[in-house]
Amino acid sequence: MPELAAHARDVPVNQIREITEAAWRTPGAIVLSIGEPGFALPRHILEAGMACLDRDETNYTPNAGLPALREAFASRFRERSGSTIGAERVYVVDGGQQGLHFAMSLLLSPGDEVLIPNPGYPTFAMTSRLLNAVPVGYPLYPEHEFQPRIGDIEALITDRTRVLILNSPSNPLGAVLGEDLTRQLVDLARRHDLWIISDECYEAFTYDVSHVSPARFDSDVPGEARVFTSLTLSKTYGLTGLRIGALVCPPGLEQTMNNVMEAIVSCVASPSQYAALAALTGPQDYVRDAHAHYRANRDAASAVLDARNIPYLTAQGAFYLWADVSHASDGDVRSWVRRFLAGSGVALAPGTAFGSIGEGWVRIALCGARDELVEGVGRLPERAEPAQNT
Repeated sequence: MPELAAHARDVPVNQIREITEAAWRTPGAIVLSIGEPGFALPRHILEAGMACLDRDETNYTPNAGLPALREAFASRFRERSGSTIGAERVYVVDGGQQGLHFAMSLLLSPGDEVLIPNPGYPTFAMTSRLLNAVPVGYPLYPEHEFQPRIGDIEALITDRTRVLILNSPSNPLGAVLGEDLTRQLVDLARRHDLWIISDECYEAFTYDVSHVSPARFDSDVPGEARVFTSLTLSKTYGLTGLRIGALVCPPGLEQTMNNVMEAIVSCVASPSQYAALAALTGPQDYVRDAHAHYRANRDAASAVLDARNIPYLTAQGAFYLWADVSHASDGDVRSWVRRFLAGSGVALAPGTAFGSIGEGWVRIALCGARDELVEGVGRLPERAEPAQNT
């Protein structure tokens, strides 16, 4: 048979899925390797999706999504980001990942370079390669609390660099970009005429710090604006299986956005759109309760890590803890998490799933039941000397 295209053959295995699927095959495993919210969906969200089906409202919607849903996304984004966008700049997408692919499809030509965080979410690199672009990791070092440094990024920019990807709150780190650094990053992109794709999947979940969107510092002038913002309701409202999010684009790109959306998925399923509209405009108890749960889980897991002298990055956002298990992993954390699952029945995401700087680290998901979380973290091998946490 003919060969697959090289860019498809070369997409690496997602190590998060690798360990999680092994855990799903392990009876009684405690699965802390995947970010799946564990709460039941509010009834009004479910009923909105079911009512759409009852009405047999199952035809195509506009490429950009239902007008009421676009306005609901725009309203939330204005409130959360401090920007002044209108609904015409919001495109409803088939989940956050499709939003990222959509943005990269618009911005990257074969051979172009895209700057991605290392450690950073795996699909930043995977999607880039699928588009025949070249992902270039900018370093996030433990000694700098896993925050990007302008000089490190600027040193990587070449005449092929087109896009800078930012992710705050960070998956896997739980790190949050502050206002001054975010402004500097937008200024950097402006100096070098780069696009920015800002992945704000976890914008609803920050702890004692504010979420700062790069869109706050972008221009509203067509031809000068450069920030695309990827949003999703998967984490905020637990709608992971409904595949619903939004991509906020710079002004003046509406017709191009419609054309590209038609070529990718045409439009998002109408029941998911109505469920999303109910989530955004209805009671917000789910978000408040989830925020409190994740914060309490963070504190409980951190206490266990402290007791076992295991270093970790104090999470300011998202629902993960980034922990240093280099005292046990012997330089190969990907193999170690498989052995740890087999021996202890606990699944953790290996740090190398997120980039080379993740060697020796693991990501612990905080979104499940607290008793399972504490039990699973408590099975980690204790470190002899006291930890110095960041």
